Amino acid sequence: MGRRPMITGHFGLAAGVKSGARQVPLWALMLATVWLDVLFVPLVLAGVEGFEDAPGTDGGYGDGIIHADWTHSLAGALLIAGLTGWLCIRWWGRLGGLTIGAVVFSHWVLDLLVHRADMPVLPGDLGDLPRLGFGLWQHHVLTAAIEAALLLAGAMLYHRAARRTGGPIARVNLITALIVAGGAVTLGLDLAGL
Repeated sequence: MGRRPMITGHFGLAAGVKSGARQVPLWALMLATVWLDVLFVPLVLAGVEGFEDAPGTDGGYGDGIIHADWTHSLAGALLIAGLTGWLCIRWWGRLGGLTIGAVVFSHWVLDLLVHRADMPVLPGDLGDLPRLGFGLWQHHVLTAAIEAALLLAGAMLYHRAARRTGGPIARVNLITALIVAGGAVTLGLDLAGL
């Protein structure tokens, strides 16, 4: 029961970004792309945010309504992305910090495409403005295909860029295979409702 996330698509995007962001480690981009969900977890445990099955569904892949009025609001996501990027300047320079901030915010953009209209504009749903979300999750096969395409495109971009940098081919192939395998397993578990 409960919301099944679009994790695979986020990871695919991070792998693709790595192809142009040499100064930022892949692990940091992978973490950045799910940072809003990482912050969501303690708020769920504290009862501040949560999720429920969409009416008329069993809560499987994409059949949830998120109540993340702080972490997944437009303004909240922009603030979290900005602060995270600013903090990361210390380790990876200005461009690296901007990249991390953009990847953090990319989570909200991808979620906008798949979520039902459950994402508020302002934190805490201040002003009770209309909620955002295009609802692609209601089309499970299409959403899964988009996630798989993001994963494969990101892995391909990562592989191509890593080969150009002259790294050991065995290592490049292994990391690319891990990206694809990890994403495929994650997508499979999501589709199976686990």
